Amino acid sequence: MSTTLPGTQNGRVTTNGTPALPVYPFSAIVGQAELKLALLLCVIDPTIGGVMVMGHRGTAKSTAVRALAALLPTQRAVTGCPYGCDPAAPSPICPHCTAPANHTDAAKNGRGKTRAAPARHASVVRPVPVIDLPLGATEDRVVGALDIERALVDGVQAFAPGLLARANRGFLYIDEVNLLEDHLVDLLLDVAQSGVNVVEREGISVRHPARFVLVGSGNPEEGDLRPQLLDRFGLHARITTIDDVAERVEIVRRRRAFDADPIAFAQQWDRDQQRLQRRIKAAQKRLPTVELTDDALYAAARLCVALAIDGHRGELTLSRAAVALAAFEGRENAQPSDIARVATLSLRHRLRKDPLETAGDDARIERAVAETIGAAARA
Repeated sequence: MSTTLPGTQNGRVTTNGTPALPVYPFSAIVGQAELKLALLLCVIDPTIGGVMVMGHRGTAKSTAVRALAALLPTQRAVTGCPYGCDPAAPSPICPHCTAPANHTDAAKNGRGKTRAAPARHASVVRPVPVIDLPLGATEDRVVGALDIERALVDGVQAFAPGLLARANRGFLYIDEVNLLEDHLVDLLLDVAQSGVNVVEREGISVRHPARFVLVGSGNPEEGDLRPQLLDRFGLHARITTIDDVAERVEIVRRRRAFDADPIAFAQQWDRDQQRLQRRIKAAQKRLPTVELTDDALYAAARLCVALAIDGHRGELTLSRAAVALAAFEGRENAQPSDIARVATLSLRHRLRKDPLETAGDDARIERAVAETIGAAARA
């Protein structure tokens, strides 16, 4: 059984059954190719590990993330599940979907005893969740709250799911993440990596699925994340103010047109939006079949050795991003050239800081790419 959530149209939530005002179309964003590519790669392969976006104010960071929500295809979710489990494969740790009362049928064995059959859940169609996490959010609001008194007195496990529950199977966006308390950032990165949120209070423990893509944005003038936290984001996009006069003029023209009539502007870009959405769907379907060639794998390893990258997150991210890029472009395998194209996004935040190094991070990566990818291609 499947239904569509009332008040949803084309991936946008509506109020009282009427269409909500559209957000600024992703396809209409001028420039910022690095930011758009990083977001699209994480949509195609969420295991890349999320995106950290650093840039000056007014460079379309928040606009791009919120525009992504309207671009994403819809998904099926179990009716009534606070974690939005996939009805075809509910999470084995979901307290709602694994409850016996939610199994819609049973089967009998040969001795006439009833045994539980594989659960069949009613489902709804909903937009992929893109949840904003406010800077002032408390830990209970983020991870969820346990009613200790009710649990101890009545013996009932009363749990109010938080923002991590709502973000399951979607995106969690934190604007100005570099201003968020370090312990919350650490907690979010742990959950994003494991896909499980554990809430423990007074000896009571609740676990639920929380698999999401973490997207953070911030202004470098307000400080950076600690290196050990920054390293755990998959990709790092660095956004600068556009200097090209023609592009700046086009940005203002499009924004004024959108502010004057958001619906008409969104309709004008609807064909481009649908074309990009089809490419995303095709890339997600193709991703499992894209081969990472040995040449690409060796190129990633050589590049990380040349840049003295600590650990192995560098190679893993390079490999996943290169495969996602090949899937997006409709190719059957990822080559060393794909590693080169995602190298800066994947490695700039993993570089060791060398006080004697005069070149910037991007220049160091470009130099290493020129030296190692060329050698790998000739091997």
